[in-house]
Amino acid sequence: MTTELRHALSRRALLGLSAGAGVTAALAATGCNRFGGGGSPAATASEINFVWWGDAARAKSTQAMLDLFSKENAGVTLRTEYQDSGPYADKLATRFAANDVPDVFAQRRDSLREYAGRGALLNLREHLDVLKVEDVPETIQKIGTVGDAMFGIPAGLNAVGFVINKTLAEKYGVSVPDGDSWSWDDYFAMAAAITKASGKKVYGGDIDFGTLQNVVVFVRQTGEELYNPDDTLGVSTATMTDWFSLSVEQRKTGALPPAGFIESLGGGAEQSPLALGTVASQVIPTNNMKANNQAAGGNLQLNRMPGEVQGKRRGMSIDTAMYWSIGTKSKNIDGGLKLLDFMINSVEGNKAVGPTRGVPASSAVAEAIADSLDPDDKTSVDYITGLSKEQLPESRPDPVGGSEIADLIANLATEVMFARVAPADAAKQFTDGAAKILKANNS
Repeated sequence: MTTELRHALSRRALLGLSAGAGVTAALAATGCNRFGGGGSPAATASEINFVWWGDAARAKSTQAMLDLFSKENAGVTLRTEYQDSGPYADKLATRFAANDVPDVFAQRRDSLREYAGRGALLNLREHLDVLKVEDVPETIQKIGTVGDAMFGIPAGLNAVGFVINKTLAEKYGVSVPDGDSWSWDDYFAMAAAITKASGKKVYGGDIDFGTLQNVVVFVRQTGEELYNPDDTLGVSTATMTDWFSLSVEQRKTGALPPAGFIESLGGGAEQSPLALGTVASQVIPTNNMKANNQAAGGNLQLNRMPGEVQGKRRGMSIDTAMYWSIGTKSKNIDGGLKLLDFMINSVEGNKAVGPTRGVPASSAVAEAIADSLDPDDKTSVDYITGLSKEQLPESRPDPVGGSEIADLIANLATEVMFARVAPADAAKQFTDGAAKILKANNS
């Protein structure tokens, strides 16, 4: 498996996560430790091992939720481990290889089916006597479903969105287009205007052309799909050529920064180009609106992706940054199910953790916590709520081989950005390579 997670929590989803030593030390005292190291202590019948990726701030909010679970379940010990996003995939794979399977763990969309296909994940539909999903809409359950089996529950619902720093736009006298109906041309024109007005002190926008979530939106708007329902490649070489061409063309106009301008692949929201004021707009996962807005000074406007009105079809969908899954060889399946049910259905637990991973999967819980949200969290929740009322493409787990395809497009996007590969050649390499990967893994 790849050593770098490519989803809403990576640089390509415009969020890097890092752990602070002070919070880490505090959480270690309550049983929340960094994921990894020299093996895990032996489990007991009353112990639940819960692992996930995230930073120290997320660990602190997660612990607040787990403290409530512990109060309701005296005698149960929670052993919680977390890891920064980059190394998580390999750490989890190592534990499974050693038959040291966590009881509840975070799973990503491009590896869920890989684990499920090896029989490593519990079919949650067979345990609905403990795991209550009545308030999780069927469309949301499908996000973690393969065939008739449900191998993951969304840890939170989110989508991609464009945030624009209105302070910078106003400073340089550039109007912000209507974020519900703008086109790609509108976006790039705004971005280029900011770059020009600032004398290139600020670049108007930034898009990571190697992030699959961004690609999926663009591809759908053309009327195609990245992946067909039968696990074959759906996108054409022509569409991928158009996608990579934007990376080249819009750097020439100044709408996007030159190759290598944004170097950091890590760091938290406070180290992002948005926070540093070097770019005026970026794509973010909506559950990170709060962190990015606070880091950028509090005047970010959250917009839908451009082209949703002008495209042949809608490109956006409601997705999840991570699933919660349980291993078939978990040492405490009953405990894992009980904890997972709490995380899905506890109103107080979800109030404590907040929508840091997105809107709760349970519509009843999402409604119940709405009044407790601060303005930034409410912005992201309202954004998802609005999308949920519209006809959007269905979200489903990526086919087996999705992580390899994520690596492929990330590498090709870098080659295109640095003009080492032409857009048309990169597009051909992508469609040929992705089709080969899918055939090898799904035939």
